[in-house]
Amino acid sequence: MITAMKYNTREKRLVLPEYGRSIQNMVDYCVSLSDRGERTKCANTIITIMGNMFPHLRDINDFKHILWDHLAIMSNFALDIDYPYEVVKKEDLHAKPDKLPYSQGRIIYKHYGRYLENMIRKATEHENGEHKDYLISLLANHMKKSFLTWNKEVVDDQKIFKDLELLSRGHFVLDEDSHKLTESKDILSKKNKNLTRRQQGK
Repeated sequence: MITAMKYNTREKRLVLPEYGRSIQNMVDYCVSLSDRGERTKCANTIITIMGNMFPHLRDINDFKHILWDHLAIMSNFALDIDYPYEVVKKEDLHAKPDKLPYSQGRIIYKHYGRYLENMIRKATEHENGEHKDYLISLLANHMKKSFLTWNKEVVDDQKIFKDLELLSRGHFVLDEDSHKLTESKDILSKKNKNLTRRQQGK
């Protein structure tokens, strides 16, 4: 008598295919056991087998906890035992994460970015003095570096000073006679050296 072959395509879909059908069959058998103690023993045996399938993952934090979560998922949360961990709940499995609150404020210059704009506005609140002058100089040089990162062309310092005046709402008015920024060629040269080092893996 010839027995018809049973194709996997006719089997029920595997919940976690990485464990294979044999493990899924063990889980189904475990769920079917009527004695709670036997179910618990069976579940622990399955967890051991699952862990042995991925020995390279043993050093991962909460590895055992993850295995118990996977066991609960493969049983479709029907395995009635005392779990050693609080396993994931069915209703939380496909829950959508909360949306991140994005700032809706308009960025004046995208190549400078929102953080730099915020730092400039915060700097306007500092008391006048040597510390504030040094902070303004740092911000202006950082603006120049950001400009060259995105535009990849030499930029005149006067352009940076005008942008700084705009972003500070007129608080910071600089000129080339009193403030000297890092040369564009020096910034580009340093950036190219750093890029070469990264490409060479240094």
